[in-house]
Amino acid sequence: MKRAFSVFVTADIGEAALDRLRHLGYNVEVYPSAEPPPKSLILAKVQSGVDALITTLRDPIDEDVLAAGAGTLKVIAQIAVGFDNIDRKAANRYRIPFTNTAEVLTEATAEFAFFIMGAVSRKLYPSEKLVEENRWTSWHPHHPFLGDEVTGKAVGVIGTGRIGRAFAKKCIGLDMSLLLYDPVEQDASFVESVNREMELRFDAGFSSRRRTACYVSFDEALSQADYLSLHVPLLMPGKSDQPTYHLMNEASFKQMKRTAYLINTSRGQVVDEQALYEALINEEIAGAALDVYEREPLPPESPLRDPRLKDRLRLFHHFASGTHETRLSPDPEAGMAGRCVQAVIDVIEGNYDGDPAKMPCVVNKEAFTKEKSNSETS
Repeated sequence: MKRAFSVFVTADIGEAALDRLRHLGYNVEVYPSAEPPPKSLILAKVQSGVDALITTLRDPIDEDVLAAGAGTLKVIAQIAVGFDNIDRKAANRYRIPFTNTAEVLTEATAEFAFFIMGAVSRKLYPSEKLVEENRWTSWHPHHPFLGDEVTGKAVGVIGTGRIGRAFAKKCIGLDMSLLLYDPVEQDASFVESVNREMELRFDAGFSSRRRTACYVSFDEALSQADYLSLHVPLLMPGKSDQPTYHLMNEASFKQMKRTAYLINTSRGQVVDEQALYEALINEEIAGAALDVYEREPLPPESPLRDPRLKDRLRLFHHFASGTHETRLSPDPEAGMAGRCVQAVIDVIEGNYDGDPAKMPCVVNKEAFTKEKSNSETS
């Protein structure tokens, strides 16, 4: 009789997706709290011989956990694009594939960046508070405050991967010029297509001025952009030729326009928060909107909580992918939950010829590509 595979899930990712595993006869245990399980519990589950872990960015999947899973743990499926919490070298050493949920959250994250750009620029929160607190008295041309129009401005898109390109496309509708920067590669065909669309908009009378898209240097993006939106992965110094850790630092903020806004939906550590605080408190930039932080949840003592910043700094709870469709859909082509579960199925059921290097959601393909090449030459 076939043994039932066991899966430990560190956070409820929705019954619709998890039922796909149950229908295959898997034993599925879901950690019931909204808070993350302690590492000791994850370690205990792995030591007990579970076949799969479904994890979140909150879970420390380090050397201890991976060593405990050597020979028994078949896959770690993370319900996130990022995997900073997973020790990649250890996973490779113990030949444990881990997966992520790229692509399905592209549009949700891009539109969230787009929306919070407008929210901070047009001062939606201060306006709501004015009404909520019954401080709205009479109409005046410029009191108690004015926002900044987004239409027609220049936006610096830092990182032109899937999410960066999706964000840039949404900005076309507001007649924004695109200053594109990518530390790895430049997508010339994307620029050509965007410029063609911008030309069509102008010819049709949809835009009063010709707008353009082009790749620029990072310094040019900083100095020329009215809005700067970050869409890069977290790459640490010493581990990458193009590190992004504290890409936005004191020097970066000093290069920006005093009227410019920063938007970050990428990774918290891309921004030096103390430097951002100084730039805001000294009015070196106009404002910022953040969905990610160096430490999450944002600590009570964070300088970003300074009440003097509340009208110019919007803080969100790592919510960019937070839609019903993106988070919970059981469809692996539409939802993070569906893609996460499909990754577990692919590995355990031996899809793609049982080769993790061929599986679309596996991140650390290199571990299995090397093994295959070694076995072929031995």
